[in-house]
Amino acid sequence: MAKKQSDTPGDAPEKKSDAAPPADGKKKDKAEGKAKSEAKGKPDAKGKPDAVPEGAAPAPAAAAPAAGEQQTSAKRKGKQPGCPPPRGKKLRNHLKNIRQKIEKEGVSPLRKGITLLKSVKRAKFDETVEVHMSLGIDTTQSEQMLRGSVALPHGVGKSVRVLVFCQGDNVAKAKDGGADYAGSDEFIKKIQGEGWLDFDVALATQDMMGQVSRLGKVLGPRGLMPTPKAGTVITMGQDVAAAVREFKAGKVEYRADKGGNVHAGVGKMSFDDEKLATNITTFVETIRAAKPSGVKGHYIKSITLAGTMTPGVPVTV
Repeated sequence: MAKKQSDTPGDAPEKKSDAAPPADGKKKDKAEGKAKSEAKGKPDAKGKPDAVPEGAAPAPAAAAPAAGEQQTSAKRKGKQPGCPPPRGKKLRNHLKNIRQKIEKEGVSPLRKGITLLKSVKRAKFDETVEVHMSLGIDTTQSEQMLRGSVALPHGVGKSVRVLVFCQGDNVAKAKDGGADYAGSDEFIKKIQGEGWLDFDVALATQDMMGQVSRLGKVLGPRGLMPTPKAGTVITMGQDVAAAVREFKAGKVEYRADKGGNVHAGVGKMSFDDEKLATNITTFVETIRAAKPSGVKGHYIKSITLAGTMTPGVPVTV
């Protein structure tokens, strides 16, 4: 006989359930997928992207500098303004010995200082001898500013190109005195229009200063503007030819700088010691005679001689 099936629920056989997983599992899977998709293409801690999105072009790599650009930058670094080229050991020792020799002598009389200056000359060309004077003046006070010119007895050892702004009979007189250029309107227009500056000294007669004043912006910054203080304005009673001869022979201008110093070239190394001493004495005495009345204390603090490429030699005059 067949067995009777049990009707009680506890005796029923277990069946596999086809029910879907709980909703919490689906939410978890979606959250994980979204986090992975957002993480694509984002840089990691080191700044490198994990992956590049599909269809996107890779970022171009930084272009390396060309070899020519590297060489140019290297050359520019070695040629900075104000940075002289490195000196060799032999030259450094030679300059050191010269400085020690001058320091050992100390402040020398004028004739001895000239001899010492010529002994330390090392350049192959004929150097210019310069005088540098430190003065006890207050440059902030207008009445203590020094400016003028002095005619050296033996000249400065170089040719000076002189331009004279004049008109009428003074043109012929300036030419007789040795002026390189003499005239009025033609030279004013040439300087204004073409920027012509092929001259070393500019003189002007008093009746021409009204027209020459228009050249102040061009000639002023270059120290070529005629001015009564520098003696480059020829007055009515002054001889034009004589004024030109003085500047052609070696009349030098001087002007105190902001530090209260006066500088001027007074000759060449090839000059005799006697000629150099005469020129230097004339210049120093001119500065001493131009002492402003408001100066207190020591007027001339120091006098130094120097060549174009030599160290300074302190002297007494």
